[in-house]
Amino acid sequence: MEKKEIQIHNRCCRVYGRGNAKYVLVQPVDEHDLEALDGEVDRIVEAVGNHFLLVAYPIEEWMTELSPWSAPPVFGRQPFGDGAANTLRTLTEKVIPTLQQQFMLDVSPLYIIGGYSLAGLFALWVGYESKQFQAVVAASPSVWFPQWMDFAESHMSNAKAVYLSLGDREEHTRNRQMALVGDCIRRQYELYQRQTGLSSILEWNSGNHFQQSGERTAKGFIWALKQLSAAQG
Repeated sequence: MEKKEIQIHNRCCRVYGRGNAKYVLVQPVDEHDLEALDGEVDRIVEAVGNHFLLVAYPIEEWMTELSPWSAPPVFGRQPFGDGAANTLRTLTEKVIPTLQQQFMLDVSPLYIIGGYSLAGLFALWVGYESKQFQAVVAASPSVWFPQWMDFAESHMSNAKAVYLSLGDREEHTRNRQMALVGDCIRRQYELYQRQTGLSSILEWNSGNHFQQSGERTAKGFIWALKQLSAAQG
């Protein structure tokens, strides 16, 4: 699949695909995600074809730019910031308009926001805060995040489809806060299942958090693309 790098809002974004795409996949990434991205895209193309555009938006301050609100450290000494709102604004006001202009996108492409770990949590949060994205992909999302479940319990997602996944060893960690991830994602899935007009799935992968991030994220995008395609008929 064609790949190029373009500057958007002082960030070097990697873009896969060509113009007139029916679907636009937006993925916040770090260096580790970028290393797995070629394989991730290959898996998606093999499963559903190449009628999509994927933009990888590099995150410089992971603990701040993807965090919906400030929170104390959960591991290490670095606290979480509250930069998610600014990141969402950049995606909707800078990144997407640039893609529309440079890649002559379909008149009304469908947008999917997705990511791994804290980027997965960010994607879930975006689903609640924005109507830009029709589907959300959250692979091993950090739903253990302080006060996250309180937020999820009191809000409704704007998405039409939400993909959740978790490694079956992820909740078996010594970190007490992060060990909540299993119960939290089960509850998150229950909330989505109760929401009318929302298709959702919770998929369990083998292993812990630090395994096969690209493959797991690809599985989510594949599911989301199939859901949106089926809905269109």
